[in-house]
Amino acid sequence: MAEPEFVHIVPQSLEAYRELLVDGDGFEGMDQAAAMAKRIYAGRAIWHVNSTLSGGGVSEILRSLLPYARGAGVDVRWVVLREIPEFFELTKRIHNNLHGNPGDGGELGESEHRLYEETLAESGNRLGDLVRTDDVIFLHDPQTAGLVPLMAAAGARVVWRCHIGVDHPNQLVRRAWRFLSPYVEEADAYVFSRPEYIWDSLDQARTRVMAPSIDPFLSKNQDLSPDVVEAILWTIGLADKETSVVPVFTRADGTPGRVERHAELFEEAPLPAEVKLVAQISRWDELKDHPGVLECFSRYLDDPDIHLALVGPSDGSVSDDPEGAAVLADVIAAWRQLPDAKRSRAHIVILPMDDLEENGAMVNAIQRRADVIIQKSLAEGFGLTVSEGMWKERPVVASRLGGIQDQIVDGESGVLIDDPRDLESFGRAIRDLLDDPVRAAKMGKAARSRVMNSFLGIYRLKGYVELLAALDSTGDRAG
Repeated sequence: MAEPEFVHIVPQSLEAYRELLVDGDGFEGMDQAAAMAKRIYAGRAIWHVNSTLSGGGVSEILRSLLPYARGAGVDVRWVVLREIPEFFELTKRIHNNLHGNPGDGGELGESEHRLYEETLAESGNRLGDLVRTDDVIFLHDPQTAGLVPLMAAAGARVVWRCHIGVDHPNQLVRRAWRFLSPYVEEADAYVFSRPEYIWDSLDQARTRVMAPSIDPFLSKNQDLSPDVVEAILWTIGLADKETSVVPVFTRADGTPGRVERHAELFEEAPLPAEVKLVAQISRWDELKDHPGVLECFSRYLDDPDIHLALVGPSDGSVSDDPEGAAVLADVIAAWRQLPDAKRSRAHIVILPMDDLEENGAMVNAIQRRADVIIQKSLAEGFGLTVSEGMWKERPVVASRLGGIQDQIVDGESGVLIDDPRDLESFGRAIRDLLDDPVRAAKMGKAARSRVMNSFLGIYRLKGYVELLAALDSTGDRAG
């Protein structure tokens, strides 16, 4: 295995939120909470450990929260595991099982436990040399659960954060629970994204629920003018309209950035400026159902003025997802099989991940160019791309499952489809919004308001401060 990677965190001030939340709603008490966290954790570190730096919801959440904690004077640290491919094949199987999906169909038996424990032992030893007594360490998702006993033995207070799950667990879900429970149970606290995801086997007194959130000031979410949107799309190769405008954005440290890299595109021709665009942005994961999106587009969105963009990260950029390349290959094959007239209106957009802030600006521009954003997942822990699209005042059509249904108020701030495999309902909902721009605009404004009131990072920071205070209040387990 490679050495765990320490991620540089650029401090950010909470004052930007004070300006965004004009009437102070949501900001009240944050200064006091930040001061309390700084006081009780003076000389102590708060660690976050996950398994990928890019391309997943966990990395997006950490990128949106940790800079503000660092800016408030708290010693937060972010570590990314770098493990062997066989380990990530196993944890992807567990990930799929936690979604009720068989994944590669492999076992979760004694040999899998041995691989899991032996792989994490070395990372645990290295972290154990750095973690001090009374530090707090947040371990994210199945890839890190095996570190719980090791970090507890090092004297740290341990929180296991689970971002995935299903509302109605089947035998595959419970199999994954049985595999992970012996490790997870030793944590001082458990944090889940939804109440429905909490495992039956865990001490309910030690559980908390915290929905994920977005940072409105990151390159992925910051305001972009229409001219800059067009300039970014031209630069990456998606748009057909050349522009002299410079494709700029603002980096996290306040310095100017510029989109310079090209996307890898599978398309017959660039996207015309005047057409309507439907976009889905996600990892190349079979649970995102890209083939179903293409079939829905082919069967029910036959207007020559409607185009589709399926957008995801470059191959190999999501280190803990070994299935991504195969899924992408299948998506490209399905695109090639579309009839010529329909293939000419569909665009497969593979965005470079060399510069994550530049990548964020590319995603931002595509979401702002879209008339409708979709998330046709077959399973979803939360689905941050939904909140991201809503923040840009775009109507979102998505599956009614997982955390998606917590974000969208059906018919008000988006449209939820009860059965994610119901292609006709998806197609009709998309078409209705494209045919009624007034309704779409009204829904988009409601969507942004929904995110403003419920899914910004400042609200989660308060929750984490409360959790840290609870962990520190006694020597007993939190709860």
